[in-house]
Amino acid sequence: MSEGPVILIIDDEAQIRRMLRLSLEAHGYHVKEATTSQEGLQQVAMSRPDLIILDLNLPDRDGLNTLKDIREWSKTPVIVLSVKNSEKDKIDLLDAGADDYLTKPFSMGELLARIRAALRHSIPDGNDGVFITGNLTIDFVRRVVLKNGEEIKLTPTEYSFLKILAQNAGKVLTHNQIIDELWGANSQPDTSYLRVYALQIRKKIEDDPAKPEFLITEPGVGYRLVCR
Repeated sequence: MSEGPVILIIDDEAQIRRMLRLSLEAHGYHVKEATTSQEGLQQVAMSRPDLIILDLNLPDRDGLNTLKDIREWSKTPVIVLSVKNSEKDKIDLLDAGADDYLTKPFSMGELLARIRAALRHSIPDGNDGVFITGNLTIDFVRRVVLKNGEEIKLTPTEYSFLKILAQNAGKVLTHNQIIDELWGANSQPDTSYLRVYALQIRKKIEDDPAKPEFLITEPGVGYRLVCR
């Protein structure tokens, strides 16, 4: 039996569960399974998994409400599998607490990459520690950003934007989530402000701002900072 991170699959399709189990165990993960929302919630409480793969179409309760239940008491990373692909569906999932989503059909390579990112994105408490991805370093104590060891000058808002993404590296943050963190829950800045800040940050941290490797746009949804 694998002694790697424990992944709980909540999906009622036996074929999907079998495919996921075989692939995940081959990559060193220990797999638990549940076929309903109720069974899944029980497994989350009992097994304390390191990550949850949640299908939206469950026989006893939809996945979105299952996700909301999980988030009432657990911060375990959740990757949602769904046939839905609209921007609104993705935003609803992320706002409800999903760490990531994949639209069916998906490749196992992509799922494995998303799993690795989700397992990595829990970094030290927001105001301390150092975050490193590729040639980029963010020192939360000194509020300093380095590229190849050289300090990059960011405005306070640019730094805050980048810090929020770094604290959730590998996770998609919606426009509303970022706006709430930057300007408060009652603020109403246009999302175009975020686009401007993202462009400015890319000019400073990316080797080629036109082909970003770190600060990635999720069209119509939000932004993700790649964790390497």
